Amino acid sequence: MKSIIFFVIIIFFTGSIIAQVENSGIRTSKIDKYFFDYLNFADSDGQSRVDIFVQVPFQEVQFVKTSSGYEGGYSVTISVYSEDEETLLLEKMWSEKIETASFEESTSRDNYNITYRSFQLDPGTYYLKNTITDKDSRTEYRSAREFIVKDFSKKPAISDIMLISQKTVINEQSKIIPNVTGNVSGNINGINIYFELYADTLETYLIDYVITNKKGEEIYSDSEEKSLNRKLTQVYHKFEDLELGLGRYVLTLSLKDENGELLASNSKDFISRWKGLPSTVDDIDNVIAQVVYIATPEELDYMKSGKDEKEKTERFLEFWKGKDPSPGNDENEVFDEYYMRVLYANENFSHYIEGWKSDRGLVFITLGVPNNIERHPFEYDSKPYEVWQYYELNRSFTFVDYTGFGDYRLITPLYGDLFRYRY
Repeated sequence: MKSIIFFVIIIFFTGSIIAQVENSGIRTSKIDKYFFDYLNFADSDGQSRVDIFVQVPFQEVQFVKTSSGYEGGYSVTISVYSEDEETLLLEKMWSEKIETASFEESTSRDNYNITYRSFQLDPGTYYLKNTITDKDSRTEYRSAREFIVKDFSKKPAISDIMLISQKTVINEQSKIIPNVTGNVSGNINGINIYFELYADTLETYLIDYVITNKKGEEIYSDSEEKSLNRKLTQVYHKFEDLELGLGRYVLTLSLKDENGELLASNSKDFISRWKGLPSTVDDIDNVIAQVVYIATPEELDYMKSGKDEKEKTERFLEFWKGKDPSPGNDENEVFDEYYMRVLYANENFSHYIEGWKSDRGLVFITLGVPNNIERHPFEYDSKPYEVWQYYELNRSFTFVDYTGFGDYRLITPLYGDLFRYRY
């Protein structure tokens, strides 16, 4: 059974920046450099079809000047392993070439490239490894995940759910651009989805749509009757007038018979993130708390006292707008750098508390990447400790792990203008 859907592979949106200091051993970068989406559909001969979509931002591609503009490229390798990661079962490799007319296009945070490949696999659990390699810089990005290939032999059944960025009709054929990032905040005209229904009998079913928030609370529900006129039915559905706050949500589809008995179900996680917020933000209260190193007590109170999530977010963005060094464009370099540091602190300094709250997190977020770090994890006559050196400040900071569990405490006093955030 083959789907007749056509996917448009195009140039589109998102971005990232990188900062690195060789001597310190610290490398910071935004997450979500590249985006992947993995979707199950029914296929022939008892197998399932797994469509893997890859989204690469232009800002992660190194472009070179050509006679007609700028050119960049990258290669993608997707490897399918057995569940134990020992046996390579399938592998697909391909290259992508990107051409732009101007330097601005090649560096825009709004431009990206989407491609996809399909695998026919038996139902079961697999381990997928992905590698993206830049053509010119040879920089590699690797990711891996476990993936369950679903069994569609029992009918009726529902495929995985695809979020749609855009849908068009060309020559009487539907062409859709998938939303690979899972972020729906840009869909001001509603949220569009695509899925497939598989059945042995052609009859009428009831489809329930339910959206729940991160607390499991139901914020939306709807239902529709769908009369199947073939064994494979393609379904497009649009959620209109849906107001979502900041955060993560789950869409659940339930297929029921005329008596309301549940026959099949499937779900899809997605994110609602307002434009201007960093990609790691899904809780406005938490992200407001994280500006404690740069905001005054009065500014913090003003943001926290918003009457609802929307007003808190507006006040939060207003605060950062006032610190934008280049208000004439869509970038806010201070904003990006600050939350890049918060992300790094959370990933590397967390122990009993979140990394941004730790002593190393305080210094790192406030002063940035040190010029050099001396690490002493196994000194015979002392506890593990680190010395961070900031040459331009003519200062060093010593952190001691008194417990031996990575809980490094600052023993060097902060004073004067060292509390001032440095971009």
